[in-house]
Amino acid sequence: MSEGSLAFNPEFDPDGAEGGVDTNLLPWLPLSGVAGFSLKPLRASMESGMFSLIVRLEKGASLERLLSLSGMDLLVLSGSLDCVDGNGESHLEPGIWGYFSANTCLDRLVAADDAELLVNCYGAFALLSADNQVSRLVTSADIRQMALQAGISMVPNTLAECMVERQPYTGAGEPLAIAGQNSGHLVASVTTASPDSFQHPYFVDCRAVPWVVNPDLPDIGLKVLRVSQETGYISLMVRHNGVAAPHNHIAGADFLVLEGALGVRAGPPEGYGPGTWFYEPAGARHDATQRVSEDDLIYTANVYGPLFFDTGPGTPIAAVVSWMDYVALAEAGGIKLVPNTFTNDSSLLAWAPIGS
Repeated sequence: MSEGSLAFNPEFDPDGAEGGVDTNLLPWLPLSGVAGFSLKPLRASMESGMFSLIVRLEKGASLERLLSLSGMDLLVLSGSLDCVDGNGESHLEPGIWGYFSANTCLDRLVAADDAELLVNCYGAFALLSADNQVSRLVTSADIRQMALQAGISMVPNTLAECMVERQPYTGAGEPLAIAGQNSGHLVASVTTASPDSFQHPYFVDCRAVPWVVNPDLPDIGLKVLRVSQETGYISLMVRHNGVAAPHNHIAGADFLVLEGALGVRAGPPEGYGPGTWFYEPAGARHDATQRVSEDDLIYTANVYGPLFFDTGPGTPIAAVVSWMDYVALAEAGGIKLVPNTFTNDSSLLAWAPIGS
């Protein structure tokens, strides 16, 4: 069978868990060379260099001169951190979401308490010395190697990879600090804090972002956080209490369940609960996605391209939803989106100009 036919699989019939992992069942793996830093590997692409992690920073651990080479987003799940530089200090508590554009260099990120974060890296990140020399570089290849050595099968990156049976991790897992409890309040509850209350432009308190609703999907609320007009990437929080119409993901998407239970594909009747992380590869199809508990179903979402909706397999496309629709929703709801670039940000890494 050709590589092309493997890549496109119209008869794809998954078992309901091929793209998901219960992060509570994974161990913490220490990152060599970085004191107090450990991680749970979720996905690592050897094609794009993107990788997704749950990160733990022990109290007092500090990341000095953290350089995001290709962009990065994060959500604080537990504990707290302080982002400190010459512009001031931003205190990050659970429910704070942040985005760092390519070449953003944070002077110091320190854990005020034991902290856990969901982190999506669009490429490598590095820790630099004071004179901008790389002291530690972390790439998707590093994350893949760590997972292999620990016996962890990360989620597949493509539909073809989804057809390969995954071996479950058989070691002892270490639950998240939020394990065993609904944590939708981290992003769903309402605060009167201003979205501009941080000293740095990267961060937003999800509780300060209002819910907006697409009129065609009245039971699904969205908190739109960032929309890239360059890549088409969308970051948002979802309150999913209805049934999503049948749809295909033109590009990939990832989710972390915070509250309730997500019923998807041929998964178990009880669905997937808090701490379950999913990656839906490009081309993935959902004929029905819904909550399967009485609690609100609340999850994070990064959507990396358009979705098209229909009324069932083989039926005409009824609607296409892209970044433009999310911008319109945000504007209608009065949401101030996190910027995609920070041209006046003094933390952007400034190398010597050519010819100097």
